Amino acid sequence: MKRFSREELANKRVGILSGGLSVEREVSLRSGAAISEALRSLGYRVVDVDVQRDVALRLLDMSIDVAFIALHGRYGEDGSIQGLLESMHIPYTGSGVLASAVGMDKVFSKQVFLARGIPTPLYRSFDTPEAALGGLDALPFSLPLVVKPSREGSSVGVFICRTREACVDAVSKAAVFAGTILLEQFVAGREVQGSVLDDVSLGAIEVVPAREFYDYEAKYSASSGTKYLFPAPLPAPLYAKVNAVCLAAHKALGCSGATRSDCILTAEGEVWLLELNTLPGMTATSLLPKIAAGRGIDFPALCERLLLGASLKA
Repeated sequence: MKRFSREELANKRVGILSGGLSVEREVSLRSGAAISEALRSLGYRVVDVDVQRDVALRLLDMSIDVAFIALHGRYGEDGSIQGLLESMHIPYTGSGVLASAVGMDKVFSKQVFLARGIPTPLYRSFDTPEAALGGLDALPFSLPLVVKPSREGSSVGVFICRTREACVDAVSKAAVFAGTILLEQFVAGREVQGSVLDDVSLGAIEVVPAREFYDYEAKYSASSGTKYLFPAPLPAPLYAKVNAVCLAAHKALGCSGATRSDCILTAEGEVWLLELNTLPGMTATSLLPKIAAGRGIDFPALCERLLLGASLKA
């Protein structure tokens, strides 16, 4: 896949696509603003595009040559905007239509991971809250368990349930969001996340949340008390194992650009892949920039690396 050169991008109008229509709109706007500032500081011709239902017309009106996707959640990470950009022949950053769609849907991505031998917690999916609650007693795993919607990001609608009563409440809340309802095996352990950039592992960071788990508040609130340890303080073989799992997941879905994978590391040294994010956050508290910085890649340089990799994938 041919990459742009800096000279080729010098006179192109780069649209930073952020905002969008998902529940992660505010986080996306923060990512977009940070990327826009970084690329402007490097001299690129940047245009900010707040993605709404008229996005196709706005892209034409603004004469966008290349799109930097800073969207999160539905319509941004699920292949929708990628398909539009392919149809308009506008090169874009990140993964293509198929990888984005599969990566966004936790059920389909788990099926791919399992087929490739990548360890991921057991699960069952249900179309309705009634079916989910009716299937509790037939699960191949016991409480505690995790309830989550299959097509949301940033831990939106995710609950750890330790009682049957908690499951009833969590299923009702998860059903509000997109996709089917997942009941997933709970795996206790350390939260370690690994990033991949251009098919090469960047490294792994340990997340130590002050809350029960790394939820929306822990991810995006500067006052959450979450601690980040990079590189993750692990024995070398275990650190390499985490990176290998994250890279395998990236390649299994056919991803491009940067991805971030969420893992749980058990006391026995097992690495469980929870999910993969095809458009990692680019805010002040986001993990991909922290990992890149730990590898000597500052934020503007990271944004430029992603921009230079913009392409059509279809």
